[in-house]
Amino acid sequence: MDVLVLIDKLDDLVHNAKAVPLTDQVRIDREEIYDILDQMRATIPEEIKQARWIVKERQEMLAEAKRETDRLLGEAREQAVREASQTEIVKIAERQAQDIVDDARRQARETRLEMEDWADGILSTLEVNLDKFLGAVKRGRERPRALARARGGRSRRGVGADLRVVVERRRAVLAR
Repeated sequence: MDVLVLIDKLDDLVHNAKAVPLTDQVRIDREEIYDILDQMRATIPEEIKQARWIVKERQEMLAEAKRETDRLLGEAREQAVREASQTEIVKIAERQAQDIVDDARRQARETRLEMEDWADGILSTLEVNLDKFLGAVKRGRERPRALARARGGRSRRGVGADLRVVVERRRAVLAR
């Protein structure tokens, strides 16, 4: 599932939670929060794996382009040596070899630039998603405080503190 969908679910859950009378706190179903958090934990590492895979693929493609360039250079050199007996043939071979080298370098450069652009696009998308996730968390933490200020009261704990307590209790239960 997409991280942004999970962020929206979490935001809706906090936004639509029932208020606890005479406090600025809200009641949230602990299992729903845990479910969404577990889904986020499963989704974010997958996006990071995809980004790592992209970088690995880019490196492999660059290595392949280098091997191809080296192979083409070797072939051009061998051809030039074979034809070195005649001066005009040598000049033609050198021009052809240089053309092959230039073409191989151009292709390698284009491939590298394309892969860098592709990887940058994927990493940019990941960065935007993580920024949105962080923004949703900040908005979720700010809502109870804003409600408390609007009511003229002060919140000592808020949803953030409640959520931390819930997470710590869940960890304690899971540790048993």
